[in-house]
Amino acid sequence: MTDRTRLLAPGVTFRPAELADAPSFAAALTRNRDYMRRWEPVRPAFFYSVEGQSTRLTALLADRDAGRSMPWVLADAEERVIGAFTLSAIERGPFRNGRLGYWVDADHAGRGLATAAVGAVCDEARDLLGLHRVEAATVTDNGPSQRVLAKAGFEQIGTAPGYLHIYGLWRDHHLFQRLLHDDLPIG
Repeated sequence: MTDRTRLLAPGVTFRPAELADAPSFAAALTRNRDYMRRWEPVRPAFFYSVEGQSTRLTALLADRDAGRSMPWVLADAEERVIGAFTLSAIERGPFRNGRLGYWVDADHAGRGLATAAVGAVCDEARDLLGLHRVEAATVTDNGPSQRVLAKAGFEQIGTAPGYLHIYGLWRDHHLFQRLLHDDLPIG
């Protein structure tokens, strides 16, 4: 385990994503395709391939290196990806904000892993990235995700009509935020 790896539950770790995770991401996303379909954009077949995930991870890691994103994975005891958590659109200056997106494998849902991982994301956003705020959005009928956010200390701040193109339609989303601290923005 590296110093950036956390044990969230017996046999489940939370750690930064790596390019070497591409095959495991492809397998997990393929395995969960039907389960996550209602909450995701329509994706081309290439997205579910190892090459598609290598391309996606290469871009995410370049954004991480530029300070614009931070991707993490949940991994089981065999280091297989069973979930992903990403802060994207990271902004500095007076805003100090990041947008959170996440998913957990259907076979591991309902065990508190998403709530624990969202808490870990918020800890790293505050302590490592120096962010003041994390925002998230859920399709209005995604009750499980809304419960995760509420348990992790997020508050609903509004509803955005036609916010994202999900499952083939422009879907309304509830908007959430968690304020991490009240310190002055530095840097």
